[in-house]
Amino acid sequence: MKSLSLSLLMDQNVSVIQSNQSLREALEKAITHHLVIKAETQLIGVLTIEQAGILTPTNQLLNELHWVPPLIIEPETDTLVFCQEHLNDLGPVVIMSATGEILGVVTPSLLVKSLFCSWNTLNTFFNTLLDTVNEAVAVVTQEGIVSHWNSNAQTMYSITEDSIIGKPISDFFERTALATLAILDEGRPIRQAYHRPRPETHVQINASPVILEGKIVGAISTEQDITQVVRLNEELSYASSQLLDLKQKTASSNDPFGRIIGKGPSIQHTISIARKVANSEATILITGESGVGKELFAQAIHKDSLRASKPFIAVNCGAIPMALFESELFGYRGGAFTGAERKGKPGKLELANGGTLFLDEIGELPTQLQVKLLRVLQDKCFYRVGGTEPLTVDTRIVAATNRDLDKMIKSGEFREDLYYRLNVIALEIPPLRARTEDIPDLIQTFLQEFTIKYNKPTPTLDPEIMLNFLRYDWPGNIRELRNVIERLAILAEGTILNAQYLPSNLSPFNTGIPSSPSPLTSQIMRRNLHTGENSGEVKHIAFTLEKTNGNKTAAAKLLGISRGTLYYKLKQYGLA
Repeated sequence: MKSLSLSLLMDQNVSVIQSNQSLREALEKAITHHLVIKAETQLIGVLTIEQAGILTPTNQLLNELHWVPPLIIEPETDTLVFCQEHLNDLGPVVIMSATGEILGVVTPSLLVKSLFCSWNTLNTFFNTLLDTVNEAVAVVTQEGIVSHWNSNAQTMYSITEDSIIGKPISDFFERTALATLAILDEGRPIRQAYHRPRPETHVQINASPVILEGKIVGAISTEQDITQVVRLNEELSYASSQLLDLKQKTASSNDPFGRIIGKGPSIQHTISIARKVANSEATILITGESGVGKELFAQAIHKDSLRASKPFIAVNCGAIPMALFESELFGYRGGAFTGAERKGKPGKLELANGGTLFLDEIGELPTQLQVKLLRVLQDKCFYRVGGTEPLTVDTRIVAATNRDLDKMIKSGEFREDLYYRLNVIALEIPPLRARTEDIPDLIQTFLQEFTIKYNKPTPTLDPEIMLNFLRYDWPGNIRELRNVIERLAILAEGTILNAQYLPSNLSPFNTGIPSSPSPLTSQIMRRNLHTGENSGEVKHIAFTLEKTNGNKTAAAKLLGISRGTLYYKLKQYGLA
Protein backbone atom coordinates (compact mmCIF):
# COMPACT_ATOMS: atom_id res chain seq x y z
CA MET A 1 0.00 0.00 0.00
CA LYS A 2 1.43 3.36 -1.00
CA SER A 3 2.07 5.83 1.84
CA LEU A 4 0.64 9.35 1.90
CA SER A 5 2.35 12.55 0.83
CA LEU A 6 3.20 15.09 3.49
CA SER A 7 0.68 17.58 2.09
CA LEU A 8 -2.13 15.28 3.23
CA LEU A 9 -0.81 15.25 6.80
CA MET A 10 0.03 18.92 7.27
CA ASP A 11 -1.87 21.24 9.57
CA GLN A 12 -2.91 24.35 7.64
CA ASN A 13 -3.49 26.42 10.80
CA VAL A 14 -0.30 28.39 10.27
CA SER A 15 0.65 32.01 10.80
CA VAL A 16 3.86 33.78 9.90
CA ILE A 17 5.36 35.98 12.61
CA GLN A 18 8.41 38.26 12.55
CA SER A 19 11.26 37.55 14.95
CA ASN A 20 11.18 41.11 16.45
CA GLN A 21 8.04 40.24 18.44
CA SER A 22 8.18 39.05 22.02
CA LEU A 23 7.67 35.49 23.19
CA ARG A 24 4.58 36.63 25.13
CA GLU A 25 2.96 37.96 21.94
CA ALA A 26 3.89 34.77 20.06
CA LEU A 27 2.44 32.47 22.72
CA GLU A 28 -0.89 34.31 22.58
CA LYS A 29 -1.08 33.61 18.83
CA ALA A 30 0.18 30.04 19.20
CA ILE A 31 -2.93 29.02 21.15
CA THR A 32 -4.75 28.40 17.81
CA HIS A 33 -2.01 28.45 15.16
CA HIS A 34 1.42 27.03 14.54
CA LEU A 35 3.84 29.91 14.06
CA VAL A 36 6.51 30.11 11.38
CA ILE A 37 9.14 32.60 12.60
CA LYS A 38 10.82 34.84 10.06
CA ALA A 39 13.84 37.10 10.33
CA GLU A 40 13.11 39.42 7.44
CA THR A 41 12.80 36.87 4.56
CA GLN A 42 14.55 33.92 6.20
CA LEU A 43 12.73 31.18 8.14
CA ILE A 44 14.54 30.71 11.45
CA GLY A 45 12.17 28.44 13.39
CA VAL A 46 8.73 27.02 14.08
CA LEU A 47 6.68 27.35 17.28
CA THR A 48 4.05 24.62 17.37
CA ILE A 49 0.86 24.64 19.39
CA GLU A 50 2.22 21.73 21.44
CA GLN A 51 5.45 23.62 22.27
CA ALA A 52 3.55 26.78 23.17
CA GLY A 53 1.62 24.87 25.82
CA ILE A 54 4.76 24.18 27.87
CA LEU A 55 6.59 27.54 27.52
CA THR A 56 6.47 30.41 30.05
CA PRO A 57 5.49 33.85 28.63
CA THR A 58 8.31 36.44 28.78
CA ASN A 59 9.07 39.75 27.11
CA GLN A 60 12.18 38.33 25.49
CA LEU A 61 12.27 38.85 21.73
CA LEU A 62 12.03 35.84 19.48
CA ASN A 63 15.27 36.71 17.70
CA GLU A 64 17.05 36.52 21.04
CA LEU A 65 16.07 32.86 21.50
CA HIS A 66 17.74 29.82 19.95
CA TRP A 67 15.67 28.24 17.20
CA VAL A 68 16.36 25.11 15.12
CA PRO A 69 15.97 26.00 11.42
CA PRO A 70 12.98 24.04 10.11
CA LEU A 71 13.08 21.51 7.27
CA ILE A 72 11.41 22.97 4.18
CA ILE A 73 9.79 20.24 2.09
CA GLU A 74 7.72 20.12 -1.09
CA PRO A 75 4.07 19.01 -0.64
CA GLU A 76 4.39 15.88 -2.86
CA THR A 77 7.12 14.32 -0.69
CA ASP A 78 6.32 10.75 0.38
CA THR A 79 5.87 10.42 4.14
CA LEU A 80 7.75 7.13 4.57
CA VAL A 81 10.62 8.25 2.37
CA PHE A 82 10.89 11.48 4.38
CA CYS A 83 10.92 9.61 7.71
CA GLN A 84 13.63 7.23 6.51
CA GLU A 85 15.83 10.10 5.33
CA HIS A 86 15.31 12.27 8.46
CA LEU A 87 14.88 9.62 11.14
CA ASN A 88 17.54 11.20 13.38
CA ASP A 89 16.52 14.85 12.97
CA LEU A 90 12.74 14.83 13.04
CA GLY A 91 11.26 18.17 13.95
CA PRO A 92 8.57 20.53 12.72
CA VAL A 93 8.44 20.56 8.91
CA VAL A 94 7.32 23.51 6.82
CA ILE A 95 5.47 22.54 3.63
CA MET A 96 6.23 25.12 0.96
CA SER A 97 4.98 25.32 -2.63
CA ALA A 98 7.23 25.79 -5.63
CA THR A 99 6.34 29.51 -5.59
CA GLY A 100 7.46 29.94 -1.99
CA GLU A 101 4.02 29.96 -0.39
CA ILE A 102 3.83 28.37 3.08
CA LEU A 103 1.06 25.78 2.89
CA GLY A 104 1.21 24.21 6.33
CA VAL A 105 3.25 22.52 9.04
CA VAL A 106 3.83 18.84 9.88
CA THR A 107 4.69 18.28 13.54
CA PRO A 108 6.41 15.15 14.95
CA SER A 109 3.18 14.14 16.69
CA LEU A 110 1.34 14.26 13.34
CA LEU A 111 3.99 12.02 11.79
CA VAL A 112 3.73 9.46 14.61
CA LYS A 113 -0.08 9.43 14.39
CA SER A 114 0.11 8.99 10.60
CA LEU A 115 2.57 6.11 10.76
CA PHE A 116 0.54 4.36 13.46
CA CYS A 117 -2.65 4.81 11.43
CA SER A 118 -0.95 3.39 8.31
CA TRP A 119 0.36 0.41 10.26
CA ASN A 120 -3.06 -0.24 11.78
CA THR A 121 -4.70 -0.06 8.34
CA LEU A 122 -2.17 -2.43 6.77
CA ASN A 123 -2.52 -4.88 9.65
CA THR A 124 -6.30 -4.83 9.31
CA PHE A 125 -6.06 -5.49 5.57
CA PHE A 126 -3.57 -8.31 6.20
CA ASN A 127 -5.72 -10.00 8.84
CA THR A 128 -8.80 -9.71 6.64
CA LEU A 129 -6.86 -11.25 3.76
CA LEU A 130 -5.76 -14.16 5.94
CA ASP A 131 -9.34 -15.04 6.80
CA THR A 132 -10.62 -14.48 3.24
CA VAL A 133 -8.42 -16.99 1.39
CA ASN A 134 -9.44 -20.65 1.24
CA GLU A 135 -6.02 -21.97 2.24
CA ALA A 136 -4.51 -22.45 5.66
CA VAL A 137 -2.04 -19.58 6.17
CA ALA A 138 0.85 -19.49 8.63
CA VAL A 139 3.35 -16.67 9.15
CA VAL A 140 6.53 -17.19 11.14
CA THR A 141 9.32 -14.84 12.18
CA GLN A 142 13.00 -15.34 11.43
CA GLU A 143 13.25 -17.31 14.68
CA GLY A 144 10.41 -19.65 13.65
CA ILE A 145 7.88 -18.03 16.03
CA VAL A 146 4.29 -18.06 14.74
CA SER A 147 3.01 -14.51 14.31
CA HIS A 148 -0.18 -15.23 12.31
CA TRP A 149 -2.38 -18.32 12.08
CA ASN A 150 -5.64 -17.99 10.15
CA SER A 151 -8.98 -19.68 10.73
CA ASN A 152 -8.47 -22.29 7.99
CA ALA A 153 -5.19 -23.33 9.62
CA GLN A 154 -7.03 -23.73 12.90
CA THR A 155 -9.61 -25.97 11.23
CA MET A 156 -7.12 -28.05 9.23
CA TYR A 157 -4.76 -28.79 12.11
CA SER A 158 -7.13 -28.42 15.10
CA ILE A 159 -4.77 -25.89 16.68
CA THR A 160 -6.32 -22.68 18.00
CA GLU A 161 -4.81 -19.29 17.29
CA ASP A 162 -4.37 -18.54 21.00
CA SER A 163 -2.39 -21.72 21.61
CA ILE A 164 0.12 -21.28 18.76
CA ILE A 165 0.66 -17.52 18.34
CA GLY A 166 3.95 -16.43 19.89
CA LYS A 167 5.31 -19.96 20.12
CA PRO A 168 7.82 -21.90 17.98
CA ILE A 169 6.06 -23.71 15.14
CA SER A 170 8.37 -26.67 15.75
CA ASP A 171 6.52 -27.24 19.05
CA PHE A 172 3.50 -28.38 17.04
CA PHE A 173 5.07 -30.11 14.02
CA GLU A 174 8.11 -32.27 13.37
CA ARG A 175 10.92 -29.89 12.45
CA THR A 176 12.00 -32.01 9.47
CA ALA A 177 8.46 -31.81 8.02
CA LEU A 178 8.22 -28.00 8.10
CA ALA A 179 8.68 -26.30 4.75
CA THR A 180 8.56 -22.84 6.33
CA LEU A 181 11.65 -23.52 8.43
CA ALA A 182 13.47 -24.81 5.37
CA ILE A 183 12.66 -21.54 3.62
CA LEU A 184 14.13 -19.56 6.51
CA ASP A 185 17.36 -21.50 6.06
CA GLU A 186 17.55 -21.57 2.26
CA GLY A 187 15.56 -18.51 1.19
CA ARG A 188 14.01 -20.27 -1.82
CA PRO A 189 10.24 -20.03 -2.45
CA ILE A 190 8.09 -23.14 -2.90
CA ARG A 191 5.35 -23.26 -5.53
CA GLN A 192 2.52 -25.81 -5.72
CA ALA A 193 4.56 -28.50 -4.01
CA TYR A 194 3.25 -31.72 -2.51
CA HIS A 195 3.85 -31.49 1.24
CA ARG A 196 3.12 -33.59 4.30
CA PRO A 197 3.52 -31.55 7.51
CA ARG A 198 1.92 -34.39 9.45
CA PRO A 199 1.69 -38.11 8.63
CA GLU A 200 -2.09 -37.92 8.23
CA THR A 201 -2.20 -34.60 6.36
CA HIS A 202 -1.44 -34.14 2.67
CA VAL A 203 -1.42 -30.60 1.32
CA GLN A 204 -0.36 -28.53 -1.64
CA ILE A 205 1.86 -25.74 -0.40
CA ASN A 206 3.01 -22.35 -1.63
CA ALA A 207 5.55 -20.60 0.57
CA SER A 208 7.86 -17.61 0.32
CA PRO A 209 10.51 -15.96 2.44
CA VAL A 210 9.75 -12.45 3.71
CA ILE A 211 12.73 -10.30 2.74
CA LEU A 212 13.38 -6.84 4.15
CA GLU A 213 16.40 -4.85 2.98
CA GLY A 214 18.06 -8.00 1.69
CA LYS A 215 17.55 -10.03 4.86
CA ILE A 216 15.07 -12.84 5.57
CA VAL A 217 12.86 -11.73 8.43
CA GLY A 218 10.26 -14.48 8.23
CA ALA A 219 8.23 -16.76 5.99
CA ILE A 220 4.62 -17.14 4.83
CA SER A 221 3.03 -20.41 3.74
CA THR A 222 -0.38 -21.23 2.29
CA GLU A 223 -1.57 -24.84 2.33
CA GLN A 224 -4.53 -26.47 0.62
CA ASP A 225 -5.90 -29.79 1.85
CA ILE A 226 -5.92 -32.12 -1.16
CA THR A 227 -7.37 -35.26 0.41
CA GLN A 228 -10.59 -34.87 -1.56
CA VAL A 229 -8.62 -34.22 -4.72
CA VAL A 230 -6.71 -37.47 -4.14
CA ARG A 231 -9.96 -39.40 -3.90
CA LEU A 232 -11.44 -37.84 -7.03
CA ASN A 233 -8.22 -38.43 -8.95
CA GLU A 234 -8.25 -42.11 -7.97
CA GLU A 235 -11.82 -42.47 -9.20
CA LEU A 236 -10.96 -40.71 -12.45
CA SER A 237 -7.87 -42.87 -12.97
CA TYR A 238 -9.93 -46.01 -12.42
CA ALA A 239 -12.57 -44.89 -14.91
CA SER A 240 -9.90 -43.98 -17.46
CA SER A 241 -8.22 -47.37 -17.05
CA GLN A 242 -11.54 -49.14 -17.49
CA LEU A 243 -12.26 -47.15 -20.64
CA LEU A 244 -8.83 -47.89 -22.06
CA ASP A 245 -9.19 -51.57 -21.24
CA LEU A 246 -12.56 -51.63 -22.99
CA LYS A 247 -11.05 -50.02 -26.08
CA GLN A 248 -8.26 -52.59 -26.11
CA LYS A 249 -10.68 -55.52 -25.80
CA THR A 250 -12.92 -54.27 -28.61
CA ALA A 251 -10.09 -53.64 -31.09
CA SER A 252 -11.04 -55.60 -34.21
CA SER A 253 -7.79 -55.48 -36.18
CA ASN A 254 -5.17 -58.20 -35.78
CA ASP A 255 -2.52 -55.76 -36.92
CA PRO A 256 -1.61 -53.52 -33.96
CA PHE A 257 -0.84 -50.71 -36.39
CA GLY A 258 -4.13 -51.20 -38.28
CA ARG A 259 -5.80 -48.33 -36.42
CA ILE A 260 -3.20 -45.88 -37.73
CA ILE A 261 -4.72 -44.62 -40.94
CA GLY A 262 -2.44 -43.45 -43.71
CA LYS A 263 -0.70 -44.70 -46.83
CA GLY A 264 1.50 -41.69 -47.50
CA PRO A 265 5.28 -42.05 -47.40
CA SER A 266 5.79 -39.91 -44.27
CA ILE A 267 3.40 -41.83 -42.02
CA GLN A 268 4.42 -45.18 -43.51
CA HIS A 269 8.05 -44.38 -42.74
CA THR A 270 7.10 -43.66 -39.11
CA ILE A 271 5.05 -46.88 -38.89
CA SER A 272 7.99 -48.84 -40.32
CA ILE A 273 10.34 -47.56 -37.62
CA ALA A 274 7.73 -48.25 -34.93
CA ARG A 275 7.34 -51.85 -36.10
CA LYS A 276 11.10 -52.41 -35.97
CA VAL A 277 11.49 -51.12 -32.41
CA ALA A 278 8.28 -52.63 -30.99
CA ASN A 279 9.90 -55.96 -30.04
CA SER A 280 12.93 -54.32 -28.48
CA GLU A 281 13.16 -53.30 -24.85
CA ALA A 282 14.48 -49.84 -25.72
CA THR A 283 12.88 -46.72 -24.25
CA ILE A 284 11.06 -44.72 -26.93
CA LEU A 285 10.46 -40.97 -27.13
CA ILE A 286 7.58 -40.08 -29.44
CA THR A 287 7.54 -36.48 -30.62
CA GLY A 288 4.99 -34.57 -32.63
CA GLU A 289 2.46 -31.79 -32.43
CA SER A 290 -0.69 -32.05 -30.37
CA GLY A 291 -3.32 -34.25 -32.00
CA VAL A 292 -1.08 -36.29 -34.34
CA GLY A 293 -1.81 -39.60 -32.58
CA LYS A 294 1.14 -40.18 -30.26
CA GLU A 295 -0.83 -42.38 -27.86
CA LEU A 296 -2.17 -44.44 -30.76
CA PHE A 297 1.42 -45.19 -31.77
CA ALA A 298 2.34 -46.05 -28.18
CA GLN A 299 -0.57 -48.51 -27.96
CA ALA A 300 0.38 -50.09 -31.28
CA ILE A 301 4.01 -50.50 -30.19
CA HIS A 302 2.86 -52.18 -26.99
CA LYS A 303 0.47 -54.56 -28.79
CA ASP A 304 3.15 -55.48 -31.31
CA SER A 305 5.70 -56.24 -28.58
CA LEU A 306 6.35 -59.30 -26.43
CA ARG A 307 4.59 -57.40 -23.63
CA ALA A 308 1.25 -57.33 -25.47
CA SER A 309 -0.46 -59.61 -22.93
CA LYS A 310 0.61 -57.36 -20.06
CA PRO A 311 -0.90 -53.99 -19.04
CA PHE A 312 -0.59 -50.79 -21.05
CA ILE A 313 -0.91 -47.90 -18.61
CA ALA A 314 -1.16 -44.32 -19.89
CA VAL A 315 -0.37 -41.28 -17.75
CA ASN A 316 -0.95 -37.75 -18.99
CA CYS A 317 1.70 -35.72 -17.19
CA GLY A 318 -0.09 -32.48 -18.07
CA ALA A 319 -3.43 -33.53 -16.56
CA ILE A 320 -2.36 -34.60 -13.07
CA PRO A 321 -1.97 -31.90 -10.39
CA MET A 322 1.67 -31.41 -9.53
CA ALA A 323 1.01 -32.27 -5.89
CA LEU A 324 -0.31 -35.72 -6.85
CA PHE A 325 2.40 -36.71 -9.28
CA GLU A 326 4.53 -38.69 -6.88
CA SER A 327 1.71 -40.76 -5.39
CA GLU A 328 0.18 -41.24 -8.84
CA LEU A 329 3.42 -42.53 -10.36
CA PHE A 330 4.89 -44.44 -7.43
CA GLY A 331 1.81 -45.16 -5.30
CA TYR A 332 1.61 -44.82 -1.52
CA ARG A 333 1.78 -47.19 1.42
CA GLY A 334 -1.26 -48.08 3.54
CA GLY A 335 -2.45 -45.48 6.04
CA ALA A 336 -0.18 -42.81 4.63
CA PHE A 337 -2.85 -40.13 5.08
CA THR A 338 -6.45 -39.60 6.15
CA GLY A 339 -8.88 -41.09 3.63
CA ALA A 340 -6.27 -43.31 2.00
CA GLU A 341 -6.87 -47.00 1.44
CA ARG A 342 -5.62 -49.12 4.33
CA LYS A 343 -3.74 -51.43 2.01
CA GLY A 344 -2.18 -48.54 0.16
CA LYS A 345 -2.39 -47.93 -3.55
CA PRO A 346 -0.01 -49.06 -6.27
CA GLY A 347 1.28 -46.40 -8.60
CA LYS A 348 1.22 -46.50 -12.37
CA LEU A 349 4.73 -47.99 -12.45
CA GLU A 350 3.55 -51.00 -10.44
CA LEU A 351 0.35 -51.38 -12.45
CA ALA A 352 2.40 -51.48 -15.64
CA ASN A 353 4.80 -54.13 -14.33
CA GLY A 354 5.65 -56.51 -17.16
CA GLY A 355 3.97 -54.18 -19.63
CA THR A 356 4.32 -50.63 -20.89
CA LEU A 357 3.99 -47.29 -19.13
CA PHE A 358 3.13 -44.47 -21.52
CA LEU A 359 4.09 -41.03 -20.19
CA ASP A 360 2.30 -38.52 -22.37
CA GLU A 361 3.34 -34.86 -22.24
CA ILE A 362 6.59 -35.83 -20.51
CA GLY A 363 7.73 -32.22 -20.82
CA GLU A 364 5.22 -31.31 -18.09
CA LEU A 365 6.82 -33.67 -15.55
CA PRO A 366 7.89 -31.65 -12.45
CA THR A 367 11.65 -31.27 -12.16
CA GLN A 368 11.74 -32.89 -8.72
CA LEU A 369 10.16 -36.05 -10.15
CA GLN A 370 12.46 -36.12 -13.18
CA VAL A 371 15.28 -37.24 -10.87
CA LYS A 372 13.18 -40.10 -9.47
CA LEU A 373 12.06 -41.22 -12.93
CA LEU A 374 15.69 -41.22 -14.04
CA ARG A 375 16.53 -43.56 -11.17
CA VAL A 376 13.70 -45.91 -12.16
CA LEU A 377 15.06 -46.03 -15.70
CA GLN A 378 18.54 -46.76 -14.38
CA ASP A 379 17.86 -49.14 -11.50
CA LYS A 380 14.32 -50.43 -12.22
CA CYS A 381 13.38 -49.77 -8.58
CA PHE A 382 11.58 -47.09 -6.57
CA TYR A 383 9.81 -46.40 -3.25
CA ARG A 384 6.13 -45.77 -2.64
CA VAL A 385 5.23 -42.47 -1.00
CA GLY A 386 5.67 -43.06 2.71
CA GLY A 387 7.25 -46.46 2.07
CA THR A 388 10.63 -47.74 3.14
CA GLU A 389 10.91 -50.91 1.05
CA PRO A 390 12.29 -50.64 -2.50
CA LEU A 391 10.05 -52.06 -5.23
CA THR A 392 11.51 -53.55 -8.42
CA VAL A 393 9.54 -53.46 -11.66
CA ASP A 394 10.00 -54.63 -15.23
CA THR A 395 8.24 -51.83 -17.03
CA ARG A 396 8.98 -50.46 -20.47
CA ILE A 397 8.77 -46.68 -20.72
CA VAL A 398 7.36 -44.99 -23.80
CA ALA A 399 7.25 -41.20 -23.48
CA ALA A 400 5.73 -38.54 -25.70
CA THR A 401 5.82 -34.77 -25.95
CA ASN A 402 4.74 -31.93 -28.19
CA ARG A 403 7.31 -29.57 -26.67
CA ASP A 404 10.86 -28.79 -27.72
CA LEU A 405 12.86 -30.65 -25.08
CA ASP A 406 16.15 -29.25 -26.39
CA LYS A 407 14.99 -25.73 -25.52
CA MET A 408 13.69 -26.92 -22.16
CA ILE A 409 17.10 -28.43 -21.38
CA LYS A 410 18.81 -25.13 -22.16
CA SER A 411 16.35 -23.23 -19.97
CA GLY A 412 16.78 -25.70 -17.11
CA GLU A 413 13.19 -27.01 -17.25
CA PHE A 414 14.16 -30.52 -18.28
CA ARG A 415 17.08 -32.68 -17.20
CA GLU A 416 19.57 -33.51 -19.92
CA ASP A 417 20.42 -36.93 -18.45
CA LEU A 418 16.74 -37.92 -18.37
CA TYR A 419 16.33 -36.76 -21.97
CA TYR A 420 19.08 -39.08 -23.18
CA ARG A 421 17.67 -41.96 -21.15
CA LEU A 422 14.25 -41.49 -22.78
CA ASN A 423 15.52 -40.73 -26.26
CA VAL A 424 17.07 -44.14 -27.00
CA ILE A 425 14.68 -44.47 -29.94
CA ALA A 426 13.23 -41.24 -31.36
CA LEU A 427 9.95 -41.55 -33.21
CA GLU A 428 8.68 -38.37 -34.86
CA ILE A 429 5.08 -38.35 -36.07
CA PRO A 430 4.48 -35.96 -38.97
CA PRO A 431 1.75 -33.31 -38.68
CA LEU A 432 -1.37 -33.69 -40.79
CA ARG A 433 -0.38 -30.80 -43.08
CA ALA A 434 2.69 -32.84 -44.09
CA ARG A 435 0.58 -35.85 -45.10
CA THR A 436 -2.45 -34.37 -46.87
CA GLU A 437 -2.60 -37.49 -49.08
CA ASP A 438 -4.06 -39.31 -46.07
CA ILE A 439 -6.89 -36.83 -45.45
CA PRO A 440 -9.47 -38.54 -47.72
CA ASP A 441 -8.99 -41.91 -46.01
CA LEU A 442 -9.18 -40.28 -42.59
CA ILE A 443 -12.38 -38.49 -43.56
CA GLN A 444 -14.05 -41.70 -44.72
CA THR A 445 -13.02 -43.53 -41.56
CA PHE A 446 -14.37 -40.79 -39.29
CA LEU A 447 -17.55 -40.42 -41.33
CA GLN A 448 -18.24 -44.12 -40.97
CA GLU A 449 -17.59 -43.96 -37.24
CA PHE A 450 -19.91 -41.05 -36.58
CA THR A 451 -22.74 -42.01 -38.91
CA ILE A 452 -22.92 -45.31 -37.04
CA LYS A 453 -22.68 -43.52 -33.69
CA TYR A 454 -25.48 -41.08 -34.52
CA ASN A 455 -27.54 -43.56 -36.55
CA LYS A 456 -27.41 -41.57 -39.79
CA PRO A 457 -26.93 -42.64 -43.41
CA THR A 458 -23.41 -42.30 -44.77
CA PRO A 459 -23.38 -38.96 -46.61
CA THR A 460 -21.53 -37.84 -49.72
CA LEU A 461 -18.86 -35.22 -49.21
CA ASP A 462 -19.11 -32.12 -51.37
CA PRO A 463 -15.86 -31.88 -53.40
CA GLU A 464 -15.43 -28.28 -52.27
CA ILE A 465 -15.17 -29.45 -48.67
CA MET A 466 -12.46 -31.91 -49.68
CA LEU A 467 -10.56 -29.09 -51.37
CA ASN A 468 -10.87 -26.93 -48.26
CA PHE A 469 -9.58 -29.78 -46.12
CA LEU A 470 -6.58 -30.33 -48.38
CA ARG A 471 -5.58 -26.66 -48.28
CA TYR A 472 -6.20 -26.09 -44.56
CA ASP A 473 -3.19 -26.03 -42.23
CA TRP A 474 -4.75 -28.25 -39.49
CA PRO A 475 -3.00 -26.84 -36.40
CA GLY A 476 -4.94 -29.36 -34.28
CA ASN A 477 -3.96 -32.20 -36.65
CA ILE A 478 -5.99 -35.45 -36.71
CA ARG A 479 -7.84 -34.59 -33.51
CA GLU A 480 -9.11 -31.38 -35.11
CA LEU A 481 -10.09 -33.21 -38.31
CA ARG A 482 -11.99 -35.81 -36.31
CA ASN A 483 -13.87 -33.12 -34.40
CA VAL A 484 -14.81 -31.35 -37.64
CA ILE A 485 -16.13 -34.60 -39.15
CA GLU A 486 -18.19 -35.26 -36.03
CA ARG A 487 -19.64 -31.75 -36.33
CA LEU A 488 -20.54 -32.38 -39.97
CA ALA A 489 -22.11 -35.73 -39.16
CA ILE A 490 -24.28 -34.16 -36.46
CA LEU A 491 -25.35 -31.00 -38.30
CA ALA A 492 -25.76 -32.31 -41.85
CA GLU A 493 -29.22 -32.85 -43.26
CA GLY A 494 -29.77 -35.13 -46.22
CA THR A 495 -27.09 -37.16 -47.94
CA ILE A 496 -24.64 -34.42 -48.99
CA LEU A 497 -22.21 -32.63 -46.72
CA ASN A 498 -21.47 -29.14 -48.00
CA ALA A 499 -19.48 -26.12 -46.83
CA GLN A 500 -22.34 -24.47 -44.92
CA TYR A 501 -21.71 -26.83 -42.00
CA LEU A 502 -18.01 -26.07 -41.73
CA PRO A 503 -16.65 -24.04 -38.79
CA SER A 504 -15.50 -20.48 -39.56
CA ASN A 505 -11.82 -21.38 -39.61
CA LEU A 506 -12.53 -23.74 -42.51
CA SER A 507 -14.38 -21.21 -44.66
CA PRO A 508 -14.46 -22.14 -48.37
CA PHE A 509 -11.44 -21.41 -50.51
CA ASN A 510 -11.57 -20.22 -54.10
CA THR A 511 -11.89 -23.39 -56.15
CA GLY A 512 -12.02 -21.76 -59.56
CA ILE A 513 -9.52 -22.54 -62.29
CA PRO A 514 -6.29 -20.59 -61.81
CA SER A 515 -5.88 -17.56 -64.02
CA SER A 516 -2.45 -18.75 -65.10
CA PRO A 517 -1.28 -22.35 -65.37
CA SER A 518 0.97 -23.62 -62.58
CA PRO A 519 4.17 -25.60 -63.24
CA LEU A 520 2.32 -28.95 -63.08
CA THR A 521 -0.40 -27.83 -65.50
CA SER A 522 2.09 -26.22 -67.87
CA GLN A 523 4.16 -29.39 -67.95
CA ILE A 524 1.12 -31.49 -68.82
CA MET A 525 -0.12 -29.06 -71.48
CA ARG A 526 3.30 -28.76 -73.11
CA ARG A 527 3.32 -32.47 -73.77
CA ASN A 528 0.33 -32.00 -76.09
CA LEU A 529 0.04 -35.76 -76.32
CA HIS A 530 -3.67 -35.80 -77.22
CA THR A 531 -5.84 -33.39 -79.13
CA GLY A 532 -9.37 -33.30 -80.42
CA GLU A 533 -12.10 -34.82 -78.31
CA ASN A 534 -9.76 -35.84 -75.48
CA SER A 535 -8.04 -32.46 -74.99
CA GLY A 536 -10.80 -31.13 -72.75
CA GLU A 537 -10.56 -34.14 -70.42
CA VAL A 538 -6.78 -33.80 -70.28
CA LYS A 539 -7.09 -30.15 -69.23
CA HIS A 540 -9.76 -30.97 -66.67
CA ILE A 541 -7.62 -33.69 -65.09
CA ALA A 542 -4.58 -31.40 -65.11
CA PHE A 543 -6.39 -28.52 -63.39
CA THR A 544 -7.97 -30.88 -60.83
CA LEU A 545 -4.57 -32.33 -59.94
CA GLU A 546 -3.33 -28.78 -59.54
CA LYS A 547 -6.15 -27.93 -57.13
CA THR A 548 -5.30 -30.92 -54.97
CA ASN A 549 -1.55 -30.28 -55.08
CA GLY A 550 -1.04 -33.57 -56.93
CA ASN A 551 -3.11 -35.63 -54.45
CA LYS A 552 -4.60 -38.31 -56.74
CA THR A 553 -7.08 -39.68 -54.19
CA ALA A 554 -8.57 -36.24 -53.63
CA ALA A 555 -8.48 -35.48 -57.38
CA ALA A 556 -10.42 -38.67 -58.10
CA LYS A 557 -13.12 -37.61 -55.64
CA LEU A 558 -13.34 -34.15 -57.24
CA LEU A 559 -13.59 -35.75 -60.71
CA GLY A 560 -16.26 -38.17 -59.53
CA ILE A 561 -14.30 -41.28 -60.52
CA SER A 562 -12.47 -44.01 -58.64
CA ARG A 563 -8.78 -43.72 -57.93
CA GLY A 564 -8.14 -46.74 -60.16
CA THR A 565 -9.92 -45.03 -63.07
CA LEU A 566 -7.85 -41.90 -62.56
CA TYR A 567 -4.61 -43.89 -62.63
CA TYR A 568 -5.78 -45.58 -65.83
CA LYS A 569 -6.52 -42.24 -67.51
CA LEU A 570 -3.21 -40.77 -66.39
CA LYS A 571 -1.42 -43.71 -67.93
CA GLN A 572 -3.63 -43.58 -71.03
CA TYR A 573 -2.88 -39.90 -71.62
CA GLY A 574 0.78 -40.22 -70.68
CA LEU A 575 0.39 -38.15 -67.53
CA ALA A 576 1.50 -40.78 -65.02
